[in-house]
Amino acid sequence: MTLANLRTHYASQIKPEELGDQKVTVAGWVHEVRDLGGICFVVLRDRTGRSQITLVKKKTDPELLEQARKLVRESVVSITGSVKPEGKAPNGYELIPDEITLLNEADSPLPMDTTGKVEAELDTRLDSRFIDLRRERTTSIFKIRHEVLKAVRGYLTDNGFIETSSPKVVATATEGGTSLFPITYFDREAFLNQSPQLFKQILMSGGLDRVFEIGPIFRAEEHDTRRHLNEATSIDIEASFCDHFDVMEVLENMVAYIYEQVIANASDSLAVLGVELQVPQVPFKRVTYDEAIEIVNSTTDEMLNWGDDLGTAAEHAIGEYVFKETGESHYFIIDWPTEIKPFYAMPYEDNPILSKGFDMMHRTMELSSGAQRIHIPELLIERIESQGLDPEGFEFYLKAFRYGMPPHAGWGIGCERLVMTMLGVENIRDVVLFPRDRRRLSP
Repeated sequence: MTLANLRTHYASQIKPEELGDQKVTVAGWVHEVRDLGGICFVVLRDRTGRSQITLVKKKTDPELLEQARKLVRESVVSITGSVKPEGKAPNGYELIPDEITLLNEADSPLPMDTTGKVEAELDTRLDSRFIDLRRERTTSIFKIRHEVLKAVRGYLTDNGFIETSSPKVVATATEGGTSLFPITYFDREAFLNQSPQLFKQILMSGGLDRVFEIGPIFRAEEHDTRRHLNEATSIDIEASFCDHFDVMEVLENMVAYIYEQVIANASDSLAVLGVELQVPQVPFKRVTYDEAIEIVNSTTDEMLNWGDDLGTAAEHAIGEYVFKETGESHYFIIDWPTEIKPFYAMPYEDNPILSKGFDMMHRTMELSSGAQRIHIPELLIERIESQGLDPEGFEFYLKAFRYGMPPHAGWGIGCERLVMTMLGVENIRDVVLFPRDRRRLSP
């Protein structure tokens, strides 16, 4: 058994006008069998689409026709035959079979419907993700996610960034706090990493200058919402000899480029989902923290004080305000109070109660957080202590600042939230193959 025997073409690659009398072999899953007596249609599905296999009773070998009629939905088959143009069939052709090879018969009944005619609850779909992925809508989401990550790598590489990887098992919390998953690491305690932040900064001391990472992060927060996960995919950058405004420009231009690439390369998947994308206009609007508080207090019943963090209702209020003013869904909130940002965020020299930190927002939620970082070791130790943390626990990190650390800045953006907001998906679990939240650890 070889690949050449099992498949010569994917469904979308077959062009009748180019093949002539050439035989083709397709392979995939039996999506549907329609037996109309004098004619039988088998719809075969692969990653790229569907092929219609047509068997006419008067023209087809009786044994082959009987074999087709007995096929069980979602069984795996390989089918060889001749191609004929047929405008009403998927992809504009039909396959007249010479041979049907059953490679693996599916059990029946199926855990859920794959045709889209009968909807299933999200938990049912996630419990049988292998079946859910056979649905066109589900597959389309992950094809688009692939285009998003491909665009990220392309854009950052073209702009001088080097891809790196940081450890996911660490001895110290990145940002302090209790949202950590402890694990046993031989004879001592360790944690799953919350963020590559500290390692990205160490790389700036090493002189790599501009780096990015795409990898998992872990937060032991007991959320149970449509937009939180305990394991997520973070896209992070760090860049030397620049400030927060420089990396904000990288971020907004990257997001616009991602939209451009998805529109160009995933039009079929967008059509399946019924999504029409518009490329965000850059630069994104900058809203100061002070302005954000004023917007919330003047447009909602919620009353925020200076120094409060922004909750979900506040984010929605600001997002709607910006959308009505600009027609755009993406914007930045800048100039946050230093005390509510992580210890590594640089305060303004002339007004240290404000930090050079920012969040990039979508109309519906936060997507990214970043800042110019503190590169002066004495100030960094002071900020660590001010947040009730022990500098000794960060010695591996602080050491890199004592031997020539350049000014630097960076950000992290959640891949799942980016895809979720792009496609208008309501639940973040829909854009993760095997989501991990407080209730789900399998599959």
